[in-house]
Amino acid sequence: MPHPQGSATQGESLVATLRELKDRTGLSLAALAARTPYSKSAWHRYLTGTKRPPRPAVEALSRLAGADPVAVLALWAAAESPPAPAAPPRRERGRPRWLPLWLLALLGTAAAVAAAVAVAGRQGAPAPAGQGLVAVPHCHARSCQGELPDASVCARDAQTRSTVSGTGYDVRLRWSPRCGTAWSEVRVRSAQAREVSVRAGQDVLSARYPADDATGIASPMLAVPSALGVEACAAVGGRLACTGLDVEPAAPE
Repeated sequence: MPHPQGSATQGESLVATLRELKDRTGLSLAALAARTPYSKSAWHRYLTGTKRPPRPAVEALSRLAGADPVAVLALWAAAESPPAPAAPPRRERGRPRWLPLWLLALLGTAAAVAAAVAVAGRQGAPAPAGQGLVAVPHCHARSCQGELPDASVCARDAQTRSTVSGTGYDVRLRWSPRCGTAWSEVRVRSAQAREVSVRAGQDVLSARYPADDATGIASPMLAVPSALGVEACAAVGGRLACTGLDVEPAAPE
């Protein structure tokens, strides 16, 4: 059964907004794939409208574009499924007819989304504070595995559990009690390509960032009950530093 025209229009608006955010990042599809847990072909499908993007992908793209994800996520949610049809209002003599409250709220949300996206696009800044995102994580434990800490809001309550310094950079092991996740974070003091990784036993996740990427600092997240036994590593300029290790690991024979 085809979706109503309104649903199709909202889906087209979502795709157009995602393309605008992608243009604002200045990143290619390959660069997007390197910065997120999603492949180049997956981003191609999301940005052409052939596949609906998952919520974490929308959040990650918003973060990379420097935009508040609230407006885009509202558009994403509105495009997910068509609204239920309203029951025809009863005619009562001598009384005015009112639109249902849910419809008024939906119309108001659509207008607010359009205004917030337009303002963010013109100013290159997050949406107004009144429309800010409540600091509630979007995932927990295994549902966070492979996601980025900023996009999932897990970074809001993050604790630094260990730190190690390399030549021109610092590596920190970060852990979020609310999300039940750990990840690596590297702070470089000059423009250098880097690979950031986090390890818990045989479970390893990593992300690569080019030298001209000044904002890419974190690895994807691992779902762990605590930061015990977790290592954070970063390779910068051919040098490797890992928290909890006094020397670099020996090269494999």
